[in-house]
Amino acid sequence: MELIIFLIIGALAGFAAGLFGVGGGTIIVPLLFIVFTQMGYSPDNIMHLALGTSLATIIVTSISSLMAHNKKGAVMWPVFKNLAPGLAVGCFLGAGIAGQISGLYLQLIVGVFLLWVAYKMFFGGKKQLASRATNASSANDANTELPSKPKQLAAGGVIGIASAIFGIGGGSLTVPYLTRYGVVMQKAVATSAACGLPIAIAGALGFMFFGMQQQVNVPNTIGFVHIYAFLGISIMSFFTAKLGAKVAHILSPELLKKCFAILLTVVGCYFIFKGVL
Repeated sequence: MELIIFLIIGALAGFAAGLFGVGGGTIIVPLLFIVFTQMGYSPDNIMHLALGTSLATIIVTSISSLMAHNKKGAVMWPVFKNLAPGLAVGCFLGAGIAGQISGLYLQLIVGVFLLWVAYKMFFGGKKQLASRATNASSANDANTELPSKPKQLAAGGVIGIASAIFGIGGGSLTVPYLTRYGVVMQKAVATSAACGLPIAIAGALGFMFFGMQQQVNVPNTIGFVHIYAFLGISIMSFFTAKLGAKVAHILSPELLKKCFAILLTVVGCYFIFKGVL
């Protein structure tokens, strides 16, 4: 029965990720939080399990996304090599930091993050479109001036820590970082997809390791990663993301983003009010 529930979550998460063009972690974390709560798991572990399992599922989706972007030659591998060590170390340490934060405070942190994403999606759509148009028109002669390797390494560490705490693949942070220094949108998204892999692997391992240190007493888990949830969500999201992407091309992107922003606002407020009350 649990596996069926997680298959349904995976189907919804994958479809929504493809439909709204956002990372699956933004969908998976709230859904897992609700399901784990209904299953009667300890409130101290629910948020940690949702974050750790979310990162584990992103391993599969990031590989699929990376392969698609790499076929088009859009991944900036030298930049990836500079960011990856910081991303991996930062995300592993971030899992340790998250493990020391109470479930209540994690709810509040993730709730605020979801509200921030909702705000960016609701009010930042036109700015993003204009930015993409500008980047696309100057793609051939723009001079990309990224920071030095040590600074990229440090930036990767910060993004990795944040990704572990929020349970995401880092795209919400990596893309703005790269575009800020003149990287065209297509390459920024592709490189961010590649960066999602070390984030997801290190984050999942971190939540497993630090969860085992705390001896989490939840069935079918390794540390803070729920095995059935990982399998069910990974399998279904891999297929339904493609379906969501097809539907997205039929419907209005502006309307989709605003609808999803409203959904994230509701979920973010739910986390905050539940944490406060």
